[in-house]
Amino acid sequence: MRATKPLGKLGVGALGFLIERPMHPYEMYQLAVQRGEDRVVKASPGSLYRAVYSLEAEGLVRATGTDRDGARPERTTFEITEAGRDRLVDRIVDMLRTPINEFPEFALAISEAHNLQVGQACDLLRERVVALRAQLDELDEIKRGVAERGVPRIYWINADYTSAMTTAEIRWIETTVAELESGELPWHDPGWKARKQAQHLAAQQHHHTTSVTTPGQ
Repeated sequence: MRATKPLGKLGVGALGFLIERPMHPYEMYQLAVQRGEDRVVKASPGSLYRAVYSLEAEGLVRATGTDRDGARPERTTFEITEAGRDRLVDRIVDMLRTPINEFPEFALAISEAHNLQVGQACDLLRERVVALRAQLDELDEIKRGVAERGVPRIYWINADYTSAMTTAEIRWIETTVAELESGELPWHDPGWKARKQAQHLAAQQHHHTTSVTTPGQ
């Protein structure tokens, strides 16, 4: 007996949309963007169409008809089958219960960041914080938009989760940068402490010179 292939992320997302109501793949894509789900599943209209046809081949969804909107091409509407509901529930149970290592790129970059000068690493981490704060603003806009349209929060709770994780990452980065700059977290850059001391000494000398200089001199 051939083993059942686990549902991929796109398959889970597509079946989740179809549990709500029958729809065509492009409508799924529009909902994913509106709810911010395109941030947790890499999706495009084409990839969703391919995912849905693959689900159809497995008997997890079925076509219910086609429609045409003006001059646009015909679009096939799909609905979930009982087998599809069972597979989706089983997959959600497994995903919630079992943590997996998704091999995040940032974790790898952090583990190898000691190959840079500490000042460069700190600057790059600050740039990342700026980008992350921009993402938080976008997520807030998405949440406001779906809330104003009356979409129940349960359908976009993933945006709350992503916001929380992004906020936690920002706090961790800011704490780590502070530790690096204070010297609390040692770095493989022996010249960093000396440069910081020299900068501090130069700042003190500049302050002293400025304080003893009068306008008439």
